[in-house]
Amino acid sequence: MNNKPLLEDLRLFCTVVRKRSFVASAQELGVSKALVSKRIALLEAALDVRLLHRTTRSVSTTESGDIVHQWARRILEDVDQMSEAVSVAKLSPRGRLRICTSSGFGRNRLAPAISALARRYPFLEIQLELVDRRVDLVGEGFDLDIRIGEVHEPDLIARRIARNARILCAAPSYLKQHGEPKVLSELVQHQCIVIRERDQDAIGWKLTGPQGKETVRVKGALSTNNGEVVHEWAIDGHGIILRSVWDVGPSLKNASLVRVLPEYQQDADVWAVYSSRLSGSAKVRVCVEFFEEWLNQEH
Repeated sequence: MNNKPLLEDLRLFCTVVRKRSFVASAQELGVSKALVSKRIALLEAALDVRLLHRTTRSVSTTESGDIVHQWARRILEDVDQMSEAVSVAKLSPRGRLRICTSSGFGRNRLAPAISALARRYPFLEIQLELVDRRVDLVGEGFDLDIRIGEVHEPDLIARRIARNARILCAAPSYLKQHGEPKVLSELVQHQCIVIRERDQDAIGWKLTGPQGKETVRVKGALSTNNGEVVHEWAIDGHGIILRSVWDVGPSLKNASLVRVLPEYQQDADVWAVYSSRLSGSAKVRVCVEFFEEWLNQEH
C-alpha cells in the first residue's frame, strides 16, 4: 500500500458500489463523472488493487473491491458514530419507524422488545410488519429489517445484533419409531418437516459440522411457511426440523424435543438491515442499539 486511503474516497467508493454507475454516483454527490473516476483511481493506487470492473453500462466490484467495500462501510459508520457521540446536541428519537421481520421471530422475540422500546422512547410511532418473504427495504418504505441469516444485498447496511444458530431436533416419539440418524446423509431416509421463509431454499439444508460445510437434500410429507406450525408438528412426532435455538430452546428444556446430530448446526445470526448510516437517523440508531441490548439478555 503506497498511501493511506482518504475517508471521503472510501465514502465515494461506497456510493459507486451502491449505484453501480459513475454517472449516477456523480449526480447523487453533485460532482462530475471525471472527479468520481479520478478519486476511484487514486483509491486503487493507494490500496494497490483494482476495485471495480468497468463496462459501458455499469460497474461491479472485484474480489478485492468486495473486501474493501465491507471494511469501508464499517470504518465510515464508526467515524460517523464517533462524530455524533462527541456532538453537544443530539436529536431526540421521534416520529414514525417502520420495522419488518419474519412472523415467528416477530411475535416471540421482537414484539416484547418493541413494547419495552416504546416505553423508553414515547415519541416514537412504531409500525411492525411480519412478513415471511424478502422485502424491498427502500421500495416498500421500511426503515429497518430485522433478519435471521445472511444478508446479500450490497446496497444495504447490515449490523449483526445477536448470535444465533439453527439446529436439528425431533420428538422422542419420532426417534423411538424411526430411529436416530447417526450421520448427516441419513437425513434423506427420514421425514423432515420443511419451511420456506423469505424465499430460502426449503429442502437444501446447509449445515456446518466436523467436515466443514455440507448440504443435504431432505424430504417429508409435511411442509408449511410458518415456523410455529413446524415446531408443533415436530412435537407431535411428525419428523425432524431445522429451527433456531431461540425457537426450540424451551422445548429442549422440557424434553418435548431432543437435539439430533448435535455436532451440526446452521449459522443464523440476527441482523439489523437498513439503507443508510445509523448516524443519519436517531430513531433507527436507538432502535438498533436497543434491540442488540435486548436480544443479548435473558427475558
